[in-house]
Amino acid sequence: MSLFRALKKTCSVIKKSLFSRQTTEAVRMETTKVNMSRVPLVNGDINPAILKAHKPRVMSKSGHSNVRIDKVDGIYLLYLQDLWTTVIDMKWRYKLTLFAATFVMTWFLFGVIYYAIAFLHGDLEINKFTPKHEPCVKNVDSLTGAFLFSLESQTTIGYGFRFITEECPHAIFLLVAQLVITTLVEIFITGTFLAKIARPKKRAETIKFSHCAVITKHNGELCLVIRVANMRKSLLIQCQLSGKLLQTYETKEGERILLNQASVKFNVDSSSESPFLILPLTFYHILDESSPLRDLTPQNLKEKDFELVVLLNATVESTSAVCQSRTSYIPEEIHWGYEFVPVVSLSPNGKYVADFSQFEKIRRSTDSTFYSMDSEKQKLEEKYRQEDQRERELRTMLLQQSNV
Repeated sequence: MSLFRALKKTCSVIKKSLFSRQTTEAVRMETTKVNMSRVPLVNGDINPAILKAHKPRVMSKSGHSNVRIDKVDGIYLLYLQDLWTTVIDMKWRYKLTLFAATFVMTWFLFGVIYYAIAFLHGDLEINKFTPKHEPCVKNVDSLTGAFLFSLESQTTIGYGFRFITEECPHAIFLLVAQLVITTLVEIFITGTFLAKIARPKKRAETIKFSHCAVITKHNGELCLVIRVANMRKSLLIQCQLSGKLLQTYETKEGERILLNQASVKFNVDSSSESPFLILPLTFYHILDESSPLRDLTPQNLKEKDFELVVLLNATVESTSAVCQSRTSYIPEEIHWGYEFVPVVSLSPNGKYVADFSQFEKIRRSTDSTFYSMDSEKQKLEEKYRQEDQRERELRTMLLQQSNV
């Protein structure tokens, strides 16, 4: 009897808590409904300034990583082992400084060595010269003269006033060594300059992603939609767009993965796997049972904590270099029940025109079920979700009571 009374009391408590939770959910749904109806629009464009503060992104909107590598033993040695990549990744101000410093330092270093040779050979003691004294380098009687001789030799200027003689074989050997070493250094520095200039990174910056994503219906399917455009006339071939969903995930063993990665597949209205990116294209991700975003609803979208990183890989037609452009979307930048405004039109003279003033603009979908919080489907889904939650809690409570 005591066990029966305890179970009856427990069920009463659970019912009260469920009633309170349903009331809270109803209030939250009503609030969501009001907020959806009052989203500020400027010609159909949602202002990015209204996006609320969020946790730091893994990937910025411009595609730059927000990850810092810290506390790595021997990090500088690792950078020196891959000196080519290190120099290419340098910022331009550091690279220009390194470029100028390399020349000045080699000129000065070999100039000091020439000066030391002249000093040891006695070429600096002008008053003690014998008529038969032959200097190692003509007209080098100071450090400045030695520096100028080093500069003229390395740059092959050859004014003819300072020149090396046959008197000192070690000076001749030094001249040969200087030309060989500095030529290799110049090749390396010049090569890194060309490689940095020719990197497809700048080409990737001319690929434009829409600032926000929308969830709408496409061909009868509920889809997450983004828009991509190529800002140059030169084509990008073999385009491949993919996504990675980054969110916190807890395994069955209780391990908490801070940034779990799940693949997000995007399609386009083309049967080809490599879309023809000559005009702005709209890419779709179907929110079906296999999608990692399948549990998104208008009610919980803004409460979710995830980041969708979108990557576009393509080959530059003019250089055959592979480039990658990236961006990311957080829940505050995904709008339920909206669609993109068309940007492609046909001009009177028969040319296709892409109006980029409409590129970022979105408008409400014509399907009212997206922003109608009282639709029958959503009510049934919420009802089934609450019943399932209630059954799980009752099962857990009864199990605990039976164990007692």
